[in-house]
This record gives sequence, structure tokens and C-alpha cells, in this order.
Amino acid sequence: MLARARLETLVLFVADLSRSVAFYRDVLGLQVDVEDGHDGPLATARAGAVTLVFLERAVRTGETPIPVFSLDGGIDDCAEALVAHGVDLVTPVSEAPDGGLTLDFLDPDGTVLSLHQPARAPRRR
Repeated sequence: MLARARLETLVLFVADLSRSVAFYRDVLGLQVDVEDGHDGPLATARAGAVTLVFLERAVRTGETPIPVFSLDGGIDDCAEALVAHGVDLVTPVSEAPDGGLTLDFLDPDGTVLSLHQPARAPRRR
């Protein structure tokens, strides 16, 4: 049943909504919109075809999914930019199972996020 489904939304529970908005906007460069939801404020951002929804609530490590952001290249540049912003890298740039490259890092709540670029894409832009 899920073989034909495509990922459209990821819900991330965050401890501090404003801190997460700043991270995804200022560090990752996404356009983030804050709005009032039926249970209080929430934020949304688009990452390609996927909508990220941020809801403020008590967070436990591992409670939310790991979003994977696809790159057309430049993963080394992204790694350097993340480190320059004080972001903790979980896994440095390394080979992915498909022959591409991957990098895992943490957002402010300790949620693991991942970057992936396909094989033969340039490591730098």
C-alpha cells in the first residue's frame, strides 16, 4: 500500500517553537511561516515537495522522524556552513548505501536531520 505513496508532510515536535523557526529559517534557509493552529501556534516550511509542520510540546529524543533533505551537490559546502553555525554533526560526510553522500546533524531539540546527494554530484558548488 505505501509503495505508491509519497511523503508530503513531516510533523516535528519541538521544545521551543521560536528557536526552531530561527534554526530552519536562518541556518537551513527555508521559508518558515508561523500561524495559529487549533491547539496553539505552529510553524510550517516547505522543503521541496515535503511540508514540515512544527508543533511546540515536550520533546523526547527519537520521538519525531528523521527528515532527509536531497541535494544536487555541494554537500561539503553544506557541512562547513552547518559547523560555522555551531550545529552538531552526528555523522560527517560519508558514503551512502546508494553510492551517494550523506551527512547527519542535529537541530536544536536533538532531532537527527540528514542531507543526501546522489553519486556523481559535485561535492562543492
